[in-house]
Amino acid sequence: MYQINFNHPIHIYFIGIGGISMSGLAEVLLSKGFAVSGSDRQSSALTQSLSEKGAHIFYGQKYENISSDIDVVVYTSAIHPDNPELVAAGDLSIPTLTRAQLLGQMMKNYEVPIAISGTHGKTTTTSMVSEILLAADTDPTLSIGGILKTIGGNIRVGGGKHFVTEACEYTNSFLSFFPKISIILNVEEDHLDFFKDIHDIRNSFHEFSLLLPKDGALIINGTIPGIEQITKDLTCSVITYGDTSDYDYYPEEISYNETGCASFTACGPDGSKDKVTLGVPGEHNIYNALSAIALSDLLCLHRETVKKALSAFKGTDRRFEYKGEYNGISIIDDYAHHPTEITATLKAAANYPHQKLWCVFQPHTYTRTKAFLKDFAKSLSLADEVILAPIYAARETDTLGVSSETLQKEIEALGKTCYCLPSFEEIEKFISSNCSAGDLLITMGAGDVVNIGENLLK
Repeated sequence: MYQINFNHPIHIYFIGIGGISMSGLAEVLLSKGFAVSGSDRQSSALTQSLSEKGAHIFYGQKYENISSDIDVVVYTSAIHPDNPELVAAGDLSIPTLTRAQLLGQMMKNYEVPIAISGTHGKTTTTSMVSEILLAADTDPTLSIGGILKTIGGNIRVGGGKHFVTEACEYTNSFLSFFPKISIILNVEEDHLDFFKDIHDIRNSFHEFSLLLPKDGALIINGTIPGIEQITKDLTCSVITYGDTSDYDYYPEEISYNETGCASFTACGPDGSKDKVTLGVPGEHNIYNALSAIALSDLLCLHRETVKKALSAFKGTDRRFEYKGEYNGISIIDDYAHHPTEITATLKAAANYPHQKLWCVFQPHTYTRTKAFLKDFAKSLSLADEVILAPIYAARETDTLGVSSETLQKEIEALGKTCYCLPSFEEIEKFISSNCSAGDLLITMGAGDVVNIGENLLK
């Protein structure tokens, strides 16, 4: 594998430079004096920001974009072997690295690299941890899978010893990382276009945990089914959190305010009990916060600083994000695209002021829709009214014989009325005609469903 010497800047090209993670890595390299270029399908706020910082960006991925002065080409798992730029790199004998390999090499430059993993909740928890480290004046370097308003983006280049990043299990990319501390939030079936089954997924998280050094630490949700498969044979310390006193960290005296944000007593292994109030809604965020508290204790951060940071944290873009009000209808947008995430979001919404709860869901990939068809139907049925947009194909081309109409039938079989409309324009017209003042509308999915709410607000 090609090794980058970060003390000697070179020219690095990113295929898909506008992605949330790729753009962050490109920004870190620009800050260190590297020449950065890359390509993406279209202009965006992220690519424009990189251009302003000195990156040279091509729109459209073409063979001729790759020139002999490029030292290494970086690509993601979404890039296929026949991609013209990847083919050109091979023809010119230019070394290549995956996004994960580059990120792993970056982590080696920091004294305390921290990787936050799990099927769900990575971006929110990474953001919580980021807010805490910023409040504690540790000057961290941060790589987040979403836009954090505090730093005005998804990346922050710091001068301190802490490097914080999300660690995604898809295609085993997180096995290229070099963490000192890792968090595992949850482990469930997902990405079944790559993993065989839940046993295969647990094995991947076990391999990820084995990356931790003897003097490192794993913070893990103790309620994960089959946790022993993940934690066996580890030489590092293992810290657990969960819903009862069986775990090192657990909550007591949970209550919710009028917007669904929890207050609870955080109980620690040393007998400490601290009252914590969150600025983000939902029960799931109690446990995200507990993992962040456990990490803060490992880093010897002052508990009052931690509590204030958690209270001040109001979430990242597309995570139960309040977008505005349209004709008296409150519009929330959320990235949820797995049944467990949908359930958590809709349960959080139940504590949010509303007359009727509407959910506009855009299924993400045919593989995931087919694998979790009945689970999607059950979770979406927590809304009062469900509207389905066409499936967002992402990297897939095979429909596998499944569509939003297939999901509609499953939802209707549960006795829930479900509308399936062919376009965003039709959905926006339907909402305008059928939603009433006082209703809560959630646009939900990992694709471009956010545009529906934003178009209504315009």
